[in-house]
Parts: sequence; structure tokens; C-alpha cells
Amino acid sequence: MKELEKYNLERLREHLSGCTVLLRSNGDFPLETASKLALYGNGSRRTVKGGTGSGEVNSRFFVSVEEGLKEAGFELTGENWRDGYDEVVRGAKAAFVEDVKRRAKEAGQMPAMFAMGAVMPEPDYDLPLDGEGDTAVYVLARNSGEGNDRKVMKGDVLLTDSETRDILYCQEHYEKFLLVLNTGGPVDLSGLESVENILVLSQLGVETGSALADILLGKTSPSGKLTTTWAKAEDYCQVGSFGKMEDTEYREGIYVGYRYFDSFKKRPLFPFGYGLSYTTFEWKEEETVLDGEEVKVLVRVRNSGNRAGREVIQLYLSCPSGKLDKAYQDLVAFAKTKELQPGEEEVLTLSFPLSLDASYDEERACYLLEKGDYLLRMGNSSVNTKIIAKFTLEEDVLLRQVKNRCGKPAFRDLSSCRKEEKYEGKSFRVDPSAFKKEIVDYSDNPPIEKEVDRLSEDDLIYMNIGAFDPKSSPLSVIGDASFSVAGAAGESVMILKEKGIPSLVMSDGPAGLRLSPQYYTDEKGVHATGISVPESLTDYLPKVALLFMNRSSKLKRGVKLQEQYCTAIPIGTAIAQSFDHDFAKMCGDIVGGEMEEFGVDLWLAPALNIHRSILCGRNFEYYSEDPVLSGKMAAAVTLGVQAHPGKGTTIKHFAANNQETNRYFNNSVVSERALREIYLKGFELCIRESDPAALMTSYNLINGVHTSEDPQLCRDILRREFGYQGTVMTDWVVAAFSEKGQKYHSPDAANVARAGGDLFMPGNKKNFREMKEGLKDGRLHLRDLRENASYTLRVMKRLGKL
Repeated sequence: MKELEKYNLERLREHLSGCTVLLRSNGDFPLETASKLALYGNGSRRTVKGGTGSGEVNSRFFVSVEEGLKEAGFELTGENWRDGYDEVVRGAKAAFVEDVKRRAKEAGQMPAMFAMGAVMPEPDYDLPLDGEGDTAVYVLARNSGEGNDRKVMKGDVLLTDSETRDILYCQEHYEKFLLVLNTGGPVDLSGLESVENILVLSQLGVETGSALADILLGKTSPSGKLTTTWAKAEDYCQVGSFGKMEDTEYREGIYVGYRYFDSFKKRPLFPFGYGLSYTTFEWKEEETVLDGEEVKVLVRVRNSGNRAGREVIQLYLSCPSGKLDKAYQDLVAFAKTKELQPGEEEVLTLSFPLSLDASYDEERACYLLEKGDYLLRMGNSSVNTKIIAKFTLEEDVLLRQVKNRCGKPAFRDLSSCRKEEKYEGKSFRVDPSAFKKEIVDYSDNPPIEKEVDRLSEDDLIYMNIGAFDPKSSPLSVIGDASFSVAGAAGESVMILKEKGIPSLVMSDGPAGLRLSPQYYTDEKGVHATGISVPESLTDYLPKVALLFMNRSSKLKRGVKLQEQYCTAIPIGTAIAQSFDHDFAKMCGDIVGGEMEEFGVDLWLAPALNIHRSILCGRNFEYYSEDPVLSGKMAAAVTLGVQAHPGKGTTIKHFAANNQETNRYFNNSVVSERALREIYLKGFELCIRESDPAALMTSYNLINGVHTSEDPQLCRDILRREFGYQGTVMTDWVVAAFSEKGQKYHSPDAANVARAGGDLFMPGNKKNFREMKEGLKDGRLHLRDLRENASYTLRVMKRLGKL
């Protein structure tokens, strides 16, 4: 192992418990010593480090729960169960693969593309629970990935009958029992009310198993909080649709996640922001100050238990319901203590501007704060808060005058009839003049860089599409289309180097860099070894194809292989569960260091789409159901990466990308208000707080227009309202995505360039022809190409490439 690898793993391991969430505890854990322990569950040996798809990371090794506990000195029993489960899975997997191939054939698609993100539901089994010892751990795992969504079925969101039976048996027959959830998102835990110790381990990357061992032995303490509401499957909001092939209606409006549960008085199993610790805490407000529109709260937190631990304090704002109905409360700030020893105290400072919780009025096309009382709540979860202050506005305050830009659905959003609470405690009158009013000018013309003047029409087109290999496989969509770094996802134009234009190398994410672990170089450049598609898809390819795609078969004798193993950091949801800005920034710093090591310019992450539904197969990559938490975490990760000179992030997927079903042609039908308050808000926060170098649009359409083809989204909102100055690229659009039988067309490169898309990725001959045709028929103008090229050139200069 290289020193950088060792250093990164050491830094991560000591912080991983901060990403885990203790849902229930009766005091039996932690254990005093590593002793005999019965280990069961599908995740005990087949532990999931992170989901499938572009988020996969090729790390040198991975520590499963079984391996981590053995290394920690535990004497593990229950091996008969684990061996038996392996046999059950092998049989079930073979049948699952054949079924996927059959369905792919019926759909007229390549099996490997059809199977992207497909995860086999966990099978039922009948295995003996005969492990010796007084303590048992059952690890329940779930996996998901890019290309497919989860389902409310046994073996996925629901537990199988076998899992429920065995978990309840362990609870009843072992003196001490811990249920560990190695999942990237919620599972329905109804029926397990008698289970007294439950830990959301999540999916923590390389050291997942080691992290659990540390927690079991009390070397570290869980201190994470849920970033998504965990409830019974039937209790989630049923208004609106999910998983539709063509049009997915966001009828729930702003009532996403805890906003729905709180506003409609639905009781979840475990609420947003919730998480226990091995110890207990007391907290009290020391002082609340209003300075203009800025609110600052000082909170004294004391460890009132007998073990070390950390606590997260959260602030929520309840806005008045005037013309616009509002959710019961919105998260506006959070802070985490250092590790506090028993009896130790710390004073935290939490602050936010009142304008952070502005509403969007479609009728007036503006962001505003309506007159009335704003109640500030403080607590350690969304359901455990108390009001600490009231802020009164005596008139409406218009904050930003814009234009409605994203279309209008035929339906009305869900609304609530919330009664406002009375509060007679500490109160402040807010001066309306304290707020800055902005009127957005949509008529600006961005400057043209001098390098553009020496580029021909063809050069400009090449500047607007990714560097491509005409012989590349359609499966390069997975991310293996770079010429300069083996296994990188792609790069910008390479053929203009003689004119002084460098390329930008891009690597997938978001749980670390996705690169080929081994490669070699020759006179033709760099070459990855191994199979050129993710391991999760090899079952769906003919053996002949695998032989052809095995790049190691082309190796000449005596060629020296070089390594580029990368660190698998926790999944996005786990990073956010830490509620720790510094930890998120450290994760970004780890990635930024490896970008320097391996020559990557842009990391295709972080991803900050909203957990609109727990069924989205890609939620594990994303942070939360809350836009403020999502935006803050993405900003912290970005700051960590971009602290490394010449390195940048690519925040994604812009926007309303909340399902994987028919993701290339699905239309998100959403109101302007919900879009702006829920689905765009995190992007604006991240942009304003961290200035990411690049941004990636999403595959989906919004109200009938592809996001990448929409100038009102990419130019008016992103550039003119949010002030974004980085480069804008598409997600990887390749010819393998046939629009045959689809209601909506594929994105056209000319339309994308006209809309303000600077890079059409990964690039191919068809994109070049489309731009030529666009120039000829007047849909596209040279000015558009010159502007787009200038944005990319400015990013190159910012990253020190020019």
C-alpha cells in the first residue's frame, strides 16, 4: 500500500462511527471485550461497501463485517448459517440473471444495459441458528444502484419472512442482540418492535467491517442522525407518482420527507434528524441574537451520561401560513459537538439568514417572506424540538424578483391546513429594510475568451463535446472513456492541444474516484487492464464478449503494470448522516489528494438530488430528503476537493432527477414552487458557498423539456439567478439509449449547446453532426458555441491548465 492510501484509511476509520445511527439501545452495547459472538445475516459476509453503477470504487481491499470482527479478536460462531446462505444465494442469483436476460430480450434491449442497477431481492431460506455465545449480531444488507429503482417487496424495502423470523429468534434467545442495518436507505422495520438494539451501519466504504468492530467494543460511539425519514412503507406520502415510464407527477409539492410527516401529523418509525448515542446529553439555549436578517443561537451542550460521545443540535423554522401554505417546519441550521467526555460541556454557535427559508410565489414570480410570526425551534431531531424564539415581520418582504421559467403542471400541489401556534416567549421584530432586494437581469452577455478567436467552426464544435473514440463500446456510459487516465469516465476535447487548448480529465464518483486499479503505458498512451465494464454487469454478457472486452489479454510479455487504487469513502447518505461539515470536507480532501496523485481534473460528484422517495435506486449516492442539509454537505465536500490546486468538483444531477426507471426519457412534472424550494435549493446553496468548477445536468425532462436542452433552466436560473460561472456538462449520453417507443426524444447536441450546455459528454460523431446541422438550420449560432467554449476555458484557467 502507498503511504497516501494508509493515511486516508487511518483518517477515515476514526470518524466512521459518526456516520452510523443508533436507532434503539437498551444499554447492552458496547461490549467490554471481544468474546464469542454468533454472527448471522446476509450482510455478515456479503457486506455492501456502497451501491452499484458509477458510484463503485476500485479500492485495494474491502473489510466485510465477518473480517472486521475476526480482526478485532471476536470468536465468531454461526459459520454453518453463513456457508448455507452462500449456497442459497448462488442458486437464487442464477435464476435471477436468467430472468433479467429474458425480460431484456422481450424489451429489445442489450441485457447488460437493461440490467444496470438491477439487484436481486434477498431470497428466503431455512438455516439453523446454532451459533454459540451469549451475544448475537444479525447484519441485514440491501443494495441498489444506478439504472433501477427499489421496490416495496420482500427482500428489498420489506424484510423477508426468513429475516423477520431469525431476527426475532435472536432477540428472544440470546442474552445480548444487535440488529445491524448495512443499507443505503430505509427498510420497513415494522414487526420488529421487540428488538431492543438497532444500528444503521450504512455503507461506509473500505473499512465498513472494521467500523462495526470499533463500535461494538466501544472504541468509537455512534453519533449520526437520519437524513431521511424511516417509516412503514404504506405511511410514506402516496400523493404523486413514482416509477412511471413517461410522466412522473410531483403532486406532493413541497411536502417531501419530514415536511409531509410533520405537516400532516403522521408518525414515522424513526424521524428525520433522529439518532441515539452510547451516552446522553442535555442542552439549553444560552442566547439568541438577531442582527439584520441574520439569526445566531448559542447552545450549551453537556454530556450527561457515562461514556464519551457527540451530539447534533438542529434548528427548524416554522413560517406563517399566509397566501402560501407552508410546511410545519424547515431545517435551517445544524451543528455537531466535538467528542465530549462525561460531564464535559461545549457551547455551539448556529446561525442562518431568515431569507434561507423564503417561499416562492408563482403568481408574483418572486421569492419572499410573508408577514407574520416565524417560530424558531431547537432540538436533536425533527420531532424533539421546542420553540426558543419568535421573529415577527409586519409586512411581506420581496427578496428576489425573477421570472417563472420551468412550465406549469395541469394539477395543483398538495396543500396542508396547519394551524399556527401561539408563543409568548422571547420575541424579535424584524426590520423589513434589513433584507436586500434583488431584481434578476436576464439580458447579460458573458465575455468571450481571447483563445476562442483562433478556433474554427469545427474547433468550436469539438470544444463543445467530449473527446471520443469512434470505436468505443456503448458501455462507456458506465465510465471508461478517457484517453489520459485509465478507467476515468471521459475528458474534454484533445485534438486542439496544438492550438494551446488542454483537456479536462473526469473521473466518476461519488464515493471516491472510479479508476482502473491497474494499467500500463506504451507509445499509444495509457491502457486499463481487466474487463471494461463493472463486475456487476459481467453476468449479463456472453463469454465471447467478456473475452473480447478483457483488456489484459492484449498485454505484451514484460509490460510493467502500474497501480491506481482509490479510497472508497462512505456513500453520500452516510456522509450526510454525520451532520458534520468538517468530516464532509475531509472526505473531499481525501478525493482531492487522490485526484492530484492520479491526474484527474474534475470529479463527477458530489450528487445532491433529493430523497423524494425511498424507492429511488440511486438515493445512496445522494445526501438527504432536505435541501439545506444536501446543499451544505455538497458544499463542504466541494471545499475539501477544491482546496487542492487545479482540482474541481462536478455537482449533479441538475435537476429533479429522483428516479431511475426509464431515466433517459422520464419527465418530472413538477410545479415551479416545488422545483425551486425543494429540488433547486441545494444546488444554489452549494454554488454560493463553494463555487464548484463544474455542474452536470440530468437525463430526465422537466415539464416536457430535457434539462440539458432547457435554456431557461441552464441559462436563466443557473447562470443569471444563481450566478454560476463554471462549466456545464451533460450526463453521459450514448447511442445505446434508444428512443424507439418512447414518448420523448433523446437530447440533441445542437439543442444542448443552444441551451447553454458547454460539454456534451462523453462525445461522439453523431454529436458533431447534430451541431453542424444546428448551425445550418439556425437552431444554433456560433455565438452560442463561443460562449460555451469560453466558460470551459475559464475553468481550465482556474484549474491551472491554461
